[in-house]
Amino acid sequence: MQPGLIAAAGIAICYGLATVLQSVGARRTQASDGLDPGLLLRLLRSVPYLIGLALDGAGFILTVVALQTLPLFVVEAFTAAALAVTAVAAAVWLKLPLSRGEWVGVGGVVAGLVMLGLSAGEDEQVALATWQQWLPLVAGIGLLGLTAVGARVPGRAGVAILGALAGLGFGLVGIATRTLQEPITVTGVLTDPSAYGIVVAGAVSLLALATALQRGSVTQATAAMVVAETVIPSAIGLAFLGDRIRPGYELIAGIGLLLAIIGAVALARLGELPEDEEPAPADPAAASPPA
Repeated sequence: MQPGLIAAAGIAICYGLATVLQSVGARRTQASDGLDPGLLLRLLRSVPYLIGLALDGAGFILTVVALQTLPLFVVEAFTAAALAVTAVAAAVWLKLPLSRGEWVGVGGVVAGLVMLGLSAGEDEQVALATWQQWLPLVAGIGLLGLTAVGARVPGRAGVAILGALAGLGFGLVGIATRTLQEPITVTGVLTDPSAYGIVVAGAVSLLALATALQRGSVTQATAAMVVAETVIPSAIGLAFLGDRIRPGYELIAGIGLLLAIIGAVALARLGELPEDEEPAPADPAAASPPA
């Protein structure tokens, strides 16, 4: 197996385990209304969330490695496949039994990833204009505004919107990582506009996802996130960033991506805690019974 595919498999493992740990941390942290940047500061006091964040960092490093040799549509599919890892981890660690359909979902994800790995072609180098290198940062700032609006939408619709926005942000991180100037050096990263797009989009995505996880209906949030972070970056990579499908494997790539997405969506509920885990109340007085 080539190093890029090994790194991509590591992405799925890191992000899959991080989802479980971050869900535990978010559900145990004091909630708030609207979009609250202080939520991330409170989460930094949660050990499970911090471990999950460290795994996210490892997953990002592996994403940089994988994108050196693999097209964006393959790497994003492996990112979505983290839910298969979450499913197995939840079944073993949280003793959360999987239904037959969910085991089929795990199998669908694995089959889809194999097909995508076989269909990946060699990338073409694309030279971006200076203004194009700033687009991830501009999009990240715009995403922050959309997330602030989405956080005001109540109920299940609000959770789904936040999940989709988190997915867009994570997808934007993948796009910005794909456009980092090579060779990647410390000086090069500090002067590369795409690197700042990664920071902004990543922070907004973490905040949007944490807010969605805290409000419940994690299944909706995760399903929306998977679709958004897979489909849009894959299309942009193929259309504008030089990603290529191996000649004659277009149908296999399409079926593989579809299997990976459908399988991941079928496993979306595995980002959710058992019912006995309740989020902390927004107002301490709300936890006390009325006199």
